[in-house]
Amino acid sequence: MLLKGGLGCVKGVTKSIVSATVSVENSRGRVIVITGPTAVGKSAAAISLAQRVNGEIISADSIQIYRGLDVGSAKVTWAERQNVPHHLLDIVNPTEEYTAENFFHDAKMAADTILARGRVPIVVGGSGIFLRWFLNGKLGSPKPTKEQAATVSAFLSRLQRKGESGWDEAIRYLAEADDIHTARRLKRGDWRGLRRALEIIEITYRPQTSLPSPLFPQVDYDLQCYFMYMDRKELHRRIDQRCEEMLIGCSGRGLIEEARWLLDLGIMPNTSPSSRAIGYRQAMDYLLACKKSMDAASVPEFFSFLQQFQGATRNYADRQLTWFLGEDIFRWVDGSYPENVVNLMEQEYWKKSKEPLSFSPSSFLESRRRMTSNLRARFGPQSYVELM
Repeated sequence: MLLKGGLGCVKGVTKSIVSATVSVENSRGRVIVITGPTAVGKSAAAISLAQRVNGEIISADSIQIYRGLDVGSAKVTWAERQNVPHHLLDIVNPTEEYTAENFFHDAKMAADTILARGRVPIVVGGSGIFLRWFLNGKLGSPKPTKEQAATVSAFLSRLQRKGESGWDEAIRYLAEADDIHTARRLKRGDWRGLRRALEIIEITYRPQTSLPSPLFPQVDYDLQCYFMYMDRKELHRRIDQRCEEMLIGCSGRGLIEEARWLLDLGIMPNTSPSSRAIGYRQAMDYLLACKKSMDAASVPEFFSFLQQFQGATRNYADRQLTWFLGEDIFRWVDGSYPENVVNLMEQEYWKKSKEPLSFSPSSFLESRRRMTSNLRARFGPQSYVELM
């Protein structure tokens, strides 16, 4: 058992991915999905494709859902939205919570509405957990055995007796078990939420966000899925440039102004999904540091903030690459040649294939080996798995 046997079990267990087949004849319509690391050019490709195939775009970005967070989330402009309808942008306030389950229901409703109008839904974004829910539906709720539940209860009791230090130990445990998403999401003292996270690890030997996909498949569309990538050095160069441009923004409002607005709303760094977002978190910390020094931040402090922002964004792009290498349904396309990518997507859309779309069964360890091999083949000897 994981809690008894130590964290080594997380790396050594083999759990097979449940295979699923989606029949084109039985699906409810063609849906195109475009994902990839930040700054690779997903939005531009999606807009170009939508104009060619009579499409509408559904955003699968966990930050673009928030009103007012435009520059830091690289949200498409109002002018671009006039040419192609966009859905699930600006739908909640930064003070509100929005879960992957919320996205599942909203995105399904948007896709069905678009299909009913005779148009093509194009789901675009880099949020792995949002896309996993959209493609697979609810991942189910595995139930612990009596022995597993007792193990978790004993572990929790020991932590609770330690008080605050016990909570900190639990959060470190989740992070070391690769459940960083839950470690960041849980509010201090939410022992019930912590219990569920630990139960899932105890049952499956992995965090919920990395459960095999699809575990309980609910795919009911004819899916056409792409992952855009490019050379790592070029991608990192684009990321650094984009981060600098975000500080300038447009019409005098850039990332720092948006971060100041969050602070004015009473939101503190790292206390909500919006304030934990890359860029906003660093900018809010920088602004608070400026306030402590009577708004007299030095040039070195500003450049330190910029470097932290750029570094965090590059690391996020690396994590996106490793995440989606484990998703067999995506076809990798080189984003360095955007016109070729859009041409390919358009040609494959008009090709009404009768072949079923299949998810091949594979074990967790096999997925890790394939991930490492593919990364090394595409990006050189130093794999992103090693950079995590």
